[in-house]
Amino acid sequence: MEQDQTQDQQPQSLADCYREAEVSRLALEGSFEAQSPEKRDALSTAIAAYRACLARISAASVFSPNETLEDVRTDYLPFLLTEHHLAGLLQKQPTTGPRARAAVLDESRACYERFLHLLDGYEALGQSQARLLHEYDGAPRMFSTLPSDPARRRDTKIAAFRREKDLRAKLEALKSRSRRARQGEDEGGDGDDVAEEYARPVYMTQLEMAADEALQALESINREEEVLAQAPEPLMSTGTTVEEDERRRRAQEDADGASRLDRPLRRLQSAMGGPLLNKAGKPLQPFTIVGSRDELAKGVFRPGHNLPTMSIDEYLEEERRRGGIIEGGGEASGRIPEPDEDDEEKADAATYKARQWDEFTEANPRGSGNTLNRG
Repeated sequence: MEQDQTQDQQPQSLADCYREAEVSRLALEGSFEAQSPEKRDALSTAIAAYRACLARISAASVFSPNETLEDVRTDYLPFLLTEHHLAGLLQKQPTTGPRARAAVLDESRACYERFLHLLDGYEALGQSQARLLHEYDGAPRMFSTLPSDPARRRDTKIAAFRREKDLRAKLEALKSRSRRARQGEDEGGDGDDVAEEYARPVYMTQLEMAADEALQALESINREEEVLAQAPEPLMSTGTTVEEDERRRRAQEDADGASRLDRPLRRLQSAMGGPLLNKAGKPLQPFTIVGSRDELAKGVFRPGHNLPTMSIDEYLEEERRRGGIIEGGGEASGRIPEPDEDDEEKADAATYKARQWDEFTEANPRGSGNTLNRG
């Protein structure tokens, strides 16, 4: 009994702490954000476990800048992934707004940076990975793993996809060989030595894949931060209720005197907020001037559209008076009325008009006025 209590009181080893953190992380795989309370608790537990691992690694000085990757023990290689796994878990935290999300992304970015620089210090990065990390250090907020040229961009995406596929296939093959080695299926040499011989390539391949994922995650963080920079702030915090917001609005109206129509000009505010006039009297926003409170009150219940000011008959009469309506025309206007033989005055007027026209044509023959032969 006393021995069991003594074992429970013994401090947890780094390997056990990392193993528990891995179990918690693997249980959350496949979920982007922890929405349910159970998922949130599991996520918090996993994050706390990895933070505890980082504290133990720092206290024990597991990794030293004076070492090379060959000097690191095989069973210590998985601990290099602690910052990488912690960064991925931090990104899954649910947030309530753009500012909170930006803070989470900054913390995750810092973890990815520490992970990549740790591998770079051990010269564990490939040539292309080291080049991308150098580009990131030069301009972190502008970093991208893809070139700007569309053709090269497509080729880079295809190459990255094939590389990821090959690394996953290689990792599965190495894991299978490592499992067989642990089970003693391979012959030759001590079992532990054989297991370590196959386990080290597995860890190295995992580090190579994690470095690619970290570089892509940094690019993804940059794109998300660009979107968050354009996102508006929420008008009302999530914790407030409609009743609280209504009470706050009424208190603000009472304090500002917004219910009064004849308040001073310096306190006039438009619906969009802000003063209507500047100090020089220049309008800053559109507004409507009314003569009195009664005139403003009359317009409260009026229709939203403009009403007609006259009837249709009145409009037609006004158009006729202005000469806007043409009367007559058509076939009837071309018909010559029959002369009335009983109306002597009209007959005399027509005869007189015809006689005048005959006299004019005799006195002015055709072409007599065109002396210069024009036209």
